[in-house]
This record gives sequence, C-alpha cells and structure tokens, in this order.
Amino acid sequence: MGAYCPCGTRNFNYKKDMAIVRTPFHWAALVILLLLLFLFPTFFGGVLVNLVNEIAIITLAVMGLNILTGLCGQISLGQSAFMCVGAYTTGILAATYNIHFLVALPCGALGAGIIGLVFGLPSVKIKGFYIAMATLAAQFIIPALIATPLEFITNGSNSLRIPSPELGGIVFNSPQSMFYIIIPITVIMVFFAENLTRTGIGRAFVAIRDDDLAADVMGIDIFRYKLLAFFVCAVYAGMAGGLWAYWLRSINPDHFHLHESIKFLGMLVVGGMGSIPGAVFGVSFLLFMDYFVREFGMQMSTFFPMWAPAFQQASVPLLYGLVIVLFLIFEPRGLAHRWTVLKSSYRLRPFSY
Repeated sequence: MGAYCPCGTRNFNYKKDMAIVRTPFHWAALVILLLLLFLFPTFFGGVLVNLVNEIAIITLAVMGLNILTGLCGQISLGQSAFMCVGAYTTGILAATYNIHFLVALPCGALGAGIIGLVFGLPSVKIKGFYIAMATLAAQFIIPALIATPLEFITNGSNSLRIPSPELGGIVFNSPQSMFYIIIPITVIMVFFAENLTRTGIGRAFVAIRDDDLAADVMGIDIFRYKLLAFFVCAVYAGMAGGLWAYWLRSINPDHFHLHESIKFLGMLVVGGMGSIPGAVFGVSFLLFMDYFVREFGMQMSTFFPMWAPAFQQASVPLLYGLVIVLFLIFEPRGLAHRWTVLKSSYRLRPFSY
C-alpha cells in the first residue's frame, strides 16, 4: 500500500489507495486548478479563451480515440466522421426542432455512438490495418451522405446555422460564455474516462489490446468489448461535435476532413497512447504550437511580406509532421511518460537515487 504516494505518505485501506485524488496536497492542487480554470475568461481575451475552448473540444475527440486505440488497440481513421455525426445531429435538433442544448448534446453523442457501433461491426472478423480501412470508409461515407443525399435535412454543402444555447435566460453567444459550457462537460467526461480505465471494462480493453486470443481464452467477450469500445469512442466524438457546432454556431461537412482524423491520431502519439492525461497533453501541445506558429507568421509578414503567405500555409503541417516523427523516435510513449517520470521523482524525493 502507498507504493505510488510521496515519501512519508501511507494509505491504510484499499479504497483510499485506489482513489484518483489521495492526499491533501492533491486536493488543494485540484481545487486551485479548478478555481483558476473558472476564472480564466475574466483575465484573458477572446483569442486565448477561444484557443482553450478548441483544446477542450478536441480533447474529447482524442479522448474517445484513446479509449478505442490506446486502450483497446483498434485503429480508427474515422473519428472526424463520428464528430460530424454528433455535430449535425445536435445542430439539426437545435436549429430545426428548437431542442434545448442540454437535450440536443446527449442526443448528438448517442447518435454518433450508434453509428460507431455500425462501423465497429467489422472488428469481429478483422483487425489491425483492415479495421483501419473499415473506419476510413466511415470517413468518406458520412460527410458524403450529409453533403448530398441528406441535403434536405442538413442543408448540404452549405453551412447549417446553429442558434446560441440558452439556459435560465442567459444566452451563451461569446467565447467567454461558451467556456462555461465546454469546460465543465470536458472535465466531467475526462473524469469518466479516467475511471473507465480502472474498471473491469477498462481492464478487458487492455487485455484485448495486448492479446485478443489470450483474452478470449480467459473468458472475455471479444465481440462485446470491441463494440463497446467503438461505441464509447464515437460518443466522445459526438459530444465533441455537438460542442463544436454550438461553439462555431455554423457547421459544414468541410470541417470534418480525413486530415482531421489523422491529426487526432498524431495528437494521441504525441500525448501518449493509452494515457488519459496524455490525450490532454497531446492536444494542448500541438494546438498551442499551431497558435504560436501562426502568430510568428503574422509577425513575419511585417518583415518579409513576400514569404509570409507561403510560410503560414506550409509551416503548421511541416511542424506537425516533424514533431510526430521526433516523438516516435525519441519519446514513443509520449508526453504522458515524461509526466509519469516527473511524478515518480517527486514521490521519491528526497531519496531520488
């Protein structure tokens, strides 16, 4: 007991030993972090608040992918398509049927989960590269269906306008106000994902990832748990899509390209496969990098106006690719591993040797 606690700290029961927040220091740090997060929009402008909103939304999509790929070992190239389903389901319920956002968001997430189940069915017979191709089919089929056959509902390739969410007479129509919808939902779903990894379901996912044949021999229902992983993954993507729709208040099939799904995988690689904090680290790192590179490009335009447009267009994809390659070579376990090393050194202090 207490093997993962700082020096001098012991846990005297199993429940406390398994708790996510275990020591008074952890509780104090959590309260301070949540307080600072709550006050963030009052101290920073709309640009940074918008960036944090985007990080929170994309974190949900990557978190779902982490459950499917990092925990269960099923590669997906269709996460952006499932996000598209959630966005359009939520948007149609809000714009066409005037459904309250507290109902529309869960419906969008559930709709994406059902579609995720459909495209997860091939995982019964195929795996690895082939399951990646099955999810790639979703990435092509879903946006195409929304753009053409379902045009009478979705507004086709034209943008679908979403009304601002409203609660108790308060209209959430600014980055600062949307912050108080996006962040609480993200925090709750990250907490749920962290707890999911510690349950029997999470351990079954890991067993399937490590060796599905051995998991089957141990009595784990491979078909059931693979479908459950696809469902949870798509639910997270659907919630991210619904929040994206309310955040932008205008959605288009072009927002959900294949390269977005590939970027989500890249964020997972940078953050660390199979780690809940890793999903947050990977999204934050790459989106902050994107922000600073674009800011640098804008500054560059004042000194080199001829080179600035080409630099702004090419710099972000080049850096994304370079960062992913460097992480694969030098830190394949991602930023989450660095965070684990840092925590271990703290726990062993002052006996770090």
